[in-house]
Amino acid sequence: MKDLENLGRRLEQSGKSDKLRQLADSADGKAVSRMVDAEKIGKAAKSGDMAALQDILRGVLSTEEGKRLAENLKKAMQ
Repeated sequence: MKDLENLGRRLEQSGKSDKLRQLADSADGKAVSRMVDAEKIGKAAKSGDMAALQDILRGVLSTEEGKRLAENLKKAMQ
């Protein structure tokens, strides 16, 4: 949890957190949000189930919305 807090602070300091919020609020971000089961992701993350997380990510990236969101995320983090 501490790692996530540190990551959040670094994103805020770099100014990238606003870009991430914009991506989350975009049409593609909202579409991807509807595709995934937050509870399933949370359980997989808490248990360290990398295979389940990879399956979820693979499913998202197989959609047009997921591909566009990933590309925009890549650009935002540069």
